[in-house]
Amino acid sequence: MRTRPGRNERGSGTVLAVGLVGVLAVLLVAGLLVAAVATTGQRVRTAADLAALAAAGRALEGADRSGACAAGGRVAVQNGASLLSCTVSPTETGIPRVELEVGRPVDGTPWTVRARAAAGAVPAEEGWWG
Repeated sequence: MRTRPGRNERGSGTVLAVGLVGVLAVLLVAGLLVAAVATTGQRVRTAADLAALAAAGRALEGADRSGACAAGGRVAVQNGASLLSCTVSPTETGIPRVELEVGRPVDGTPWTVRARAAAGAVPAEEGWWG
């Protein structure tokens, strides 16, 4: 009994299709992770900016470091982040400068995204003129 050519390859298309579906699933998961990190990163940057502005506003009103950083921490929490560090520095102009760092975990991963922001006076060595 003679067999036709290709008869021994029966079912190989199924194996190829399963492999292709597996590769597509891995690419989809990787894309979703990248999107989750990017989205969380944007949210953390926004939270850091808003928290720095809140802290600088309180410092400008005369609050001490703890009061200014507490205001920044509240705004960070309201935006889904947590305050990791906060410094309030006096400047030559009398306008305080606030620098802080906030973080937020990326949903579904063990990763945490961090962002830094500053608000208030710009020190002379960091001036807009270069």
